[in-house]
Amino acid sequence: MSVLEMKVPSPGESITEVEIATWLVEDGDYVEKDQPIAEVDSDKATLELPAEESGIITLKAEEGDAVEVGAVVCHIDMSVAKPEGGEEKKETPKVEEKKEAPKAEPTKETYATGTASPAAKKILAEKGMNASDVKGSGKDGRVTKDDAVKAIPSMGTPGMGSRGVERKKLSMLRRKVAERLVSVKNETAMLTTFNEVNMQPIFDLRKEYKEDFKAKHGVGLGFMSFFTLACVRALQMYPAVNSMIDGKEMVSYDFQDISIAVSGPKGLMVPVIRNAENLTFRGVESEVKRLAIRAREGQITVDEMTGGTFTITNGGVFGSMLSTPIINPPQSAILGMHNIVNRPMAVNGEVVIQPIMYVALSYDHRIIDGKESVGFLVAVKEALENPVEFLMGGNPKKALEM
Repeated sequence: MSVLEMKVPSPGESITEVEIATWLVEDGDYVEKDQPIAEVDSDKATLELPAEESGIITLKAEEGDAVEVGAVVCHIDMSVAKPEGGEEKKETPKVEEKKEAPKAEPTKETYATGTASPAAKKILAEKGMNASDVKGSGKDGRVTKDDAVKAIPSMGTPGMGSRGVERKKLSMLRRKVAERLVSVKNETAMLTTFNEVNMQPIFDLRKEYKEDFKAKHGVGLGFMSFFTLACVRALQMYPAVNSMIDGKEMVSYDFQDISIAVSGPKGLMVPVIRNAENLTFRGVESEVKRLAIRAREGQITVDEMTGGTFTITNGGVFGSMLSTPIINPPQSAILGMHNIVNRPMAVNGEVVIQPIMYVALSYDHRIIDGKESVGFLVAVKEALENPVEFLMGGNPKKALEM
């Protein structure tokens, strides 16, 4: 017999333990080499575990088990040939004939049916109920005192609806996110500053160029490219926002790796756009689309979510008007986007309706002062309200063709 012991591979640096989220096969199944057999959760991502060889699989861990990297999670018996016609057919269980339950004797109806005893009548009167509202359990259907005590009025008190409770273990990814968020609140001097952005100039640009942009590049011209490039410019103007604390040192970066928060099947994931300062509008939109698809399909890797220097999160897609986003450690700041709503605004001395977005910057006050945080957010606002001048070099057509 040739049996392979499958061990948990290392999903990334510093990860020592994973959790068996879901087995995609059953004990005793025949599996093909490279066939996905399980999904495992690390503290950063959910990954698929492929079969290393073909054969009959024997599972050695249960769903929900936490196992160390290098531990054996299953055996694959490679000496067994593949069953003809695919998987072996399982014997269909015999269906037992259902025996009819004995019918309950119907309650004999008499003059006493639905009649309340004197004690029951008094209790029902206090509750504002009639005897006809209660099914009697006494002889011949008489409403007893106990029936009256247990009776619940149809109005004024809670009904007898479902009160089910479900208890489910948090995934390793969700537990790690919870730990990180609590540590951020406890270990940083986090503050949030707010501003508003008139999105009309971006609306006008998208209306004019979005069809040509999509036809030429195969991706839509969304808001993320404008916000990403506006943040890159502001990070270059205020390098403290693009810095981190490491012990007693402040580490600053001369590049901008922008983390983009996206919703995945296992929760919030934050893949990174590397060297965003070198990307055009097309480059940003293509990378955002690629990373979002990989996150939604559960294919994102740990490396793709590690090393960002600044984060952008968009609660507006869910309808959020305003929020205070939590810093993504070890970064020192995060920009929160929100929904866009038409609001009255003073423009050139006149009140006009404009599409407005509130933006928020949460930052670590230990290394970012108020002057830098406010200046950063003002720089973002400035670029978004004047994208042709500050993000497109005065030539939108050329900027969007690159």
